[in-house]
Amino acid sequence: MNDHATIIEWTSICDIDDIVPDTGVCALLDDEQVAVFRIGAGDFYAIDNVDPVSEAAVLSRGLVGSLTERIVVASPIHKQHFDLRTGECLEAPEYSVRTWQVRRQGSTLQIRRGDA
Repeated sequence: MNDHATIIEWTSICDIDDIVPDTGVCALLDDEQVAVFRIGAGDFYAIDNVDPVSEAAVLSRGLVGSLTERIVVASPIHKQHFDLRTGECLEAPEYSVRTWQVRRQGSTLQIRRGDA
């Protein structure tokens, strides 16, 4: 193994049914807040929970929807839209957020750092 290689572990955060469709929840992974969203019956996305514009940990409470073909969450404070697939802020790309990988393990939802 390369000395510079980092092993990134999956972390179980909740049961899939704990997230109501078309809403988000906040998960704490070490000291980082992650906004995890369930879109429809079973598509899951995760981005950083801190809104980089207001610096408040609120993105998990935002409204989800779509703009053109993008699945987004609107920040509850200033209403910027963040693409749930890429983390891009549609109105101001300099305020984009990091995405997290999401997977199902049986009925459990897991996340880990890294590109989605």
